[in-house]
Amino acid sequence: MKNKKIDIKTPPKLFNETQSLIQEISKNLDGDFITYWISANSRIIGDDTVAFYEILKNNVNKEKLYIFIKSDGGSGEASLRIVNLLRKYYKSIVALIPFDCASAATMLVLGADSIKMGPLAYLTAIDTSITHDLSPIDKDNDRVSVSQNELSRVLNLWEDKKNNGNINPFSEIYKYVHPLVIGSVDRASSLSIKLTTDILSYHMKDLKEAERISHTLNSEYPSHSYPITIVEAKKIGLNVEELNDNLNKKLLELNELYSEMAQLAYSDYDEVNYHDNEILKIVEGENCKLFYQKDKDWHYRVEERRWISMNDESSWRKISSVKNKVIERSFFIR
Repeated sequence: MKNKKIDIKTPPKLFNETQSLIQEISKNLDGDFITYWISANSRIIGDDTVAFYEILKNNVNKEKLYIFIKSDGGSGEASLRIVNLLRKYYKSIVALIPFDCASAATMLVLGADSIKMGPLAYLTAIDTSITHDLSPIDKDNDRVSVSQNELSRVLNLWEDKKNNGNINPFSEIYKYVHPLVIGSVDRASSLSIKLTTDILSYHMKDLKEAERISHTLNSEYPSHSYPITIVEAKKIGLNVEELNDNLNKKLLELNELYSEMAQLAYSDYDEVNYHDNEILKIVEGENCKLFYQKDKDWHYRVEERRWISMNDESSWRKISSVKNKVIERSFFIR
């Protein structure tokens, strides 16, 4: 596979640059400040909770936390775990949203007492979708996600048309979507509503209001990616405010540095083999940065029409400043 020596591309870590911005931002806040930034090629998962703990265990100075969140989503269960951890350390949490904060990231934001949104910011609906081992396969031979909203709409359209005699709609749907997938999606939808309500209950005393907001976010929008801007968020009943212009500008600069860290770092060996060295997510506080870096080879198996990973050394990494000396090491979660 490697007939000639290839220079493996590595992404920049930019520790000094991001730390400088974080310290500048922190000076103007009446609480601690941490960041949670996830690339579009990654998602929120349970292991991220351990990275948060590593940041928080020696870095909590005040009772209020300001957290910058940027993510396309992921696991709702992981969002609940992160909120639970943050609430162990802080009485008050303020979410800072300059960009997208979608799906499970929206669930995470709901754990904050207040949400500050910039002009480019948006939350999304929390429509449940899952990728099951029995999910349908797309043109690239990959499993596709199936959402509760899509299934419900098919059934509603079937009911509205009333031109199909006595044919059971499920007998037709089962030709394309396995019944176990449909059962799993339904269960995941119920779980999503409960998770959202539980997260809101960390700071909302009115549980009926928490349930109302949860049902609205889980079932009232026609699209999973529907952008909930600050105007819509206020209509829902969320405690949202506009993000200060200067703070928003600093967060955009921080996002630019994180985006540079997360640039694609592919090294091609040949047309069916390459190395991927991409940074996927970042959790950072003062004097400490943790990031997850993909570090593995990929091979395209032609007969199966899919890519398989090889020589996987992907892991969390930790950079910290100790006595003005920057130290980088692997951080093992599992």
